[in-house]
Amino acid sequence: MIRYISTLLLALSLSLPAYALNLNQAMSALGDAKASGQLGEQPNGYLGVVKPGGQADEIARLINQARRAEYQKVAQDNGISLSDVEAIAGKKAIKRTPKGQFIQLNGQWLQK
Repeated sequence: MIRYISTLLLALSLSLPAYALNLNQAMSALGDAKASGQLGEQPNGYLGVVKPGGQADEIARLINQARRAEYQKVAQDNGISLSDVEAIAGKKAIKRTPKGQFIQLNGQWLQK
């Protein structure tokens, strides 16, 4: 029995990377995740999880990681703080969010 469970755990651990998303897959899935109300834009320039489930957490994590890297580059290139870049990006993202999708204002998720 222990051998069976060990084999099963090994098989599962080897197959988990196959289910992990890469950035391109996350970018492709972003539109659907936002349209279905799972993800929304926050004033800090990053995605937030509105309704957990599916791959929402992983999509947000990967895209936020890429956004942060880009924000850091913009901040460094322009001699401004990362927080300023994040705030500007957040305002732009909220403004560009289509009607019906979620944005976060004052800590609350609202459907635009």
